Amino acid sequence: MTTSRVTKLEPIRTAQSGKRMEPKYYQNWHLANSGTEVLVTEFEWGLIRLHEAFARWVSTCSSLLVDEDIKFAEHMILHIIRMHNRPKNSITIARMMNRDDLANLQYSLRKLEAAGLISKSKDKTGKSFAYVVTEQGKQITDGYAAIRSDLLIKAIGTISNVDERMSEMTKLISVLTGIYEEMARSSTTYNAQY
Repeated sequence: MTTSRVTKLEPIRTAQSGKRMEPKYYQNWHLANSGTEVLVTEFEWGLIRLHEAFARWVSTCSSLLVDEDIKFAEHMILHIIRMHNRPKNSITIARMMNRDDLANLQYSLRKLEAAGLISKSKDKTGKSFAYVVTEQGKQITDGYAAIRSDLLIKAIGTISNVDERMSEMTKLISVLTGIYEEMARSSTTYNAQY
């Protein structure tokens, strides 16, 4: 037995244009049965496109700096390891990236180590490994920072009130990350039949 939601469909304002969207355009959309659902769905699609654009940007810059087959995830791991110039173990890196695929993360760490961009050593307890960026890794991350500053930061700087807007978006994304995480936990006990 399935239940259907009955919602009053009213015109809503879309996030991208601010114009009103008539119900006929979203009433049969499985992810958007209300104004809020349309806006959340638009945000999610925007987030997907932003992630893909960001990954493409990072990968393109990486290919200018290193001949190795370093993917987006490995490049991000490299920057996280270098953050604050402190050694980090795989669990700390996973936590910082909000990842739970430790096996894939460890594969990326081996790949970065084989490329000579990071090195590992036993941590203080002697129970796990901590990773640091090598001199070659520093050259790559410095090169990325220079390209980023010269191209990306200059382009972003053309947005009006960019510092304030970035700060607000960062706060919102942080809150939404917590909500998505909590709902992922809740979904494990959710029974869709009822």
